[in-house]
Parts: sequence; C-alpha cells; structure tokens
Amino acid sequence: MDRVWRCRDRAVPLGGRTLVMGIVNVTPDSFSDGGMLSDAAAAVKHGLRLLEEGADLVDVGGESTRPGSDRVSAVEELDRVLPVVEGLRREAPEALLSVDTRKAEVARAAIDAGADVVNDVGAGADPGMFDLVTSTGAGLVLMHMRGEPETMQDDPVYDDVVAEVRAFLGERIEAAVAAGIARDRLCADPGIGFGKTTAHNLTVLRAIGMFHDLGVPILVGASRKRFLGELAGTEDPADRLEGSLAAAVWCASQGVELVRVHDVGPTVRALRVVDAIERGRP
Repeated sequence: MDRVWRCRDRAVPLGGRTLVMGIVNVTPDSFSDGGMLSDAAAAVKHGLRLLEEGADLVDVGGESTRPGSDRVSAVEELDRVLPVVEGLRREAPEALLSVDTRKAEVARAAIDAGADVVNDVGAGADPGMFDLVTSTGAGLVLMHMRGEPETMQDDPVYDDVVAEVRAFLGERIEAAVAAGIARDRLCADPGIGFGKTTAHNLTVLRAIGMFHDLGVPILVGASRKRFLGELAGTEDPADRLEGSLAAAVWCASQGVELVRVHDVGPTVRALRVVDAIERGRP
C-alpha cells in the first residue's frame, strides 16, 4: 500500500501525483485576495468551485498572516471560519477540509464543524494544539516562520536557511510525536515567504528535496507570493499565475506531496502534464 497521510478517519494516498490544496481566505486583509469573499455564502461557493476544479482539499483561513498583519481574536476568527467549514461540510460531505489557524480554540471548533486537518503556521506554539490533535486524530501541518507576521520580514537573517528551517521542522515533528501525535498524521511546510527574503525562498525551493528526510509529507505554499512578483516584475498578486505555476511544477518534480494554491484549475492541469511526463504515458 502507498504511503498515506492520516487525517481523522481519512487516509490520503501519497507517493503518486502532487496533491493540490485550494485556498479559501475569509479575511479582509490577506495579501492576495483579502476581502474578495465578502460573506460565508461566497466563501462556500468559492470552496465548492475549487473542489470542482480538482482541489484535493480546501484550506479555510480567517486570520491573515501576510507580512505586517495583526492578530485577530479567537472570537472574530471563529465568526469568519465556522460558517464556511460548516457550509462546505454540508454541501461537500466527502471533501477533505483544512482550517488554517494557529489557535487551538479555533482548531477545535473547526474540527467539531467538520475540518479534517489543522494547517498551523505556528507549528504547535499554542500549548493546547498538540493535545487537541492527539485527541481528535486530525492531520496537522507544521510550518516554519521566523518571528511573527507583524515583524517577520524585518531583515530576516540566516547562517544556513535550509539547515535552520529543516532543524526547526525536525524539532517540531519530534515534539508533536512526543505529545502523542502519530507521525503519519503530520506534514511539514518550510514556510515560503514567512520570515524569508527572495534569496532565502529560492534557496529553500532549490533544496526542497532535502526536506523529505524529515519523514513526513512536505507541503509548499508559494502561490502568488511577493518574491514571484519580484522575479517576474508583476506588482499585482493576481498577475503572478505563471510564477505560481512554475513553483508548483518545480515542487512536483522534486517529489513534494502537496502544494497550497489560489489558482486550482491551472495548477491541476499543469501537474497533470508533469505526472504524465514522469510516468511516460497519459
């Protein structure tokens, strides 16, 4: 049997094509699409569209973690996220759903509402997060971030960005396992754009294959990020499709198991071609 990523009662197959996580931001200030989904109904409709376009799972977030963003309260985040998770679970009962949060309180409510995965940019910094995941059996994404969103892009410095990010993720994986979370429920994200310059991002992506020795699936979220705009000369995040596709294709070629993207349809089609080339057949 192929490797699987276990998320509550789901066993998500790994080892074949790269899986696509579609983004549903229910925030007024996300860097790319803040305020575009004005209410829960619009967000649910968008999430269903991403599933129709081929998303393997949908990630719902209610707190922006763009550079310079401020924290929101758990109450406000729950008001944004819960109706969307509930609506998606009702309309797409078989869909794999993720909640993008670093608060255990929000994660618990989202799991109760039907989420299967916690996508935690805080990598378990909330003292209650590991216990929650242990007790619910949810999948957990642990991400590297240097500092906090408010200040993470204030001159980030590394001696060896790849080694330091890998060491951090390795430590958080072992901490999660020690807390009782099965290793096959964990996933690691090197945090492209989170406390990293363009040069850092490119170095991490170039070496992304080295992260497989962490022993868990790797997720990369490079979609529409600022460094892609710098490379391509595009100011508007919505004009970064080509760069986003290039990053996704590169990650797939390096065996990355999941990519987190805004533009699901084009990404699914691009990865379908990558998969056919690797297999030598349609």
